[in-house]
Amino acid sequence: MKKVWLVLSDPFPTRVFVDCGIVAQLEERLPGRVEAVLVLPADEVGVWTARLGDVPWTNGAELFPDGVGAIERTIRRADFALDRNAGYYPLSVRHSLRHGFNRERMRRGHPNIFLDSSQGRRLPGSDTVQGALRGWLFSTRRYVSSALLERMRAECSLVVLANVQSHPAVPFLLAARRLGIPSVGYVASWDHTVGKGLVSPHVTRYVVQNDVMRGDLVDFHGIDPQRVTVTGWPQTDVFQPRRSLVDYEAILARLGLVPGVPVVLVAGNTPTNAPYEGRFVERLVDWFRTSGVGGRLQLLFRPHPRDGDWRARYGAALESPGVAVQEPSYTDLETLATLLQHVGCVVANAGTILLDSLVNDRPAVCVLFDEGASQDERYAELNVTGKHYFDLVHSDAFLRATRFEEVVAGIDRALAQPGELAEERARVARDVVGDVDGRAAERVVDAIVATLP
Repeated sequence: MKKVWLVLSDPFPTRVFVDCGIVAQLEERLPGRVEAVLVLPADEVGVWTARLGDVPWTNGAELFPDGVGAIERTIRRADFALDRNAGYYPLSVRHSLRHGFNRERMRRGHPNIFLDSSQGRRLPGSDTVQGALRGWLFSTRRYVSSALLERMRAECSLVVLANVQSHPAVPFLLAARRLGIPSVGYVASWDHTVGKGLVSPHVTRYVVQNDVMRGDLVDFHGIDPQRVTVTGWPQTDVFQPRRSLVDYEAILARLGLVPGVPVVLVAGNTPTNAPYEGRFVERLVDWFRTSGVGGRLQLLFRPHPRDGDWRARYGAALESPGVAVQEPSYTDLETLATLLQHVGCVVANAGTILLDSLVNDRPAVCVLFDEGASQDERYAELNVTGKHYFDLVHSDAFLRATRFEEVVAGIDRALAQPGELAEERARVARDVVGDVDGRAAERVVDAIVATLP
């Protein structure tokens, strides 16, 4: 019996599929017919296989062996060379520049490859060339691993991409199209349609969180709206059940914080997006130590899961009474949900955590400056200039801080008047996130099952 392949190629959408219930619900609907394909770094595969339960899995590395015949090796080498210069990343950056996505953040050599304006610089600039190269990028004439083709032909009835806009997804899309196997492409996050890569036009069904994302697929990627299903955001399903105060206080105790004293959750961004975050942490910890606020609030820092330098960047907070630092993790959604239902307020620059706070009706302070940077540096400000932020930034759902004194004032205001912006938070959550009713994962599963031959 052929199976539904779930291709998990990035930690964030993998977390959504595994920890938000999509994998479990799909296995329940299609018992024995689901298999996970983990196209992840070797050190991350074990993290997720332990969370898959009884769902069988394949290590994606098996589908792309190094050792192949001479003819395939030659074709592969040529395809890879062309891909480096005119493939997924160069064409994605050119697509963003054409539509003005993240234009102010782009620069040559940027460590975020989707913001590296040097990608594709050697290519002619015409739309005709871009269209031709995009046609090649997702065409059936490209190289596809023979091992992948053989396995998919023998075992796969439907391929589901947990992140359809990713370089690792391309060979699965090519193989599915060549073999006539239907596909489901999940658009991993609210910002992906407007600056996180090209979308293949050959996917059978696309799954997005909200109507804005569906419109983006139509307007910027040429996708037929009839092939796009809006489901809401599965991560909000995790936030639906109420967590008890006892559970919250148990988390605080593990972190060395005191129950009964309001907690300010300070959420981090990546080193790429927020290179001056360490200085902000130092300034906030120093304020906490010297201002006498220790008796009426506590600080809990939550580094971004992709922050490999968090111990250095958060060093000032690691040994301070009344201050705690969580170790970065992709797999602690339950802890995050509990915190967001009970903390006093959230302080963050940008990202999904800002949406998380609104969905959970937490007062939030958005940091829009780079502590200790020159006036020319605008990382924090530019992080919220993407098209996907338009509705959020033009709302009154959170407080803004353009200097450190406004962060302090925002914290005081949020703790003193937690319900002040509640109505606006609820409105923005509906508009930006979509339906928040605890059934988004179920709708994703419905979309997948409906695509089966």
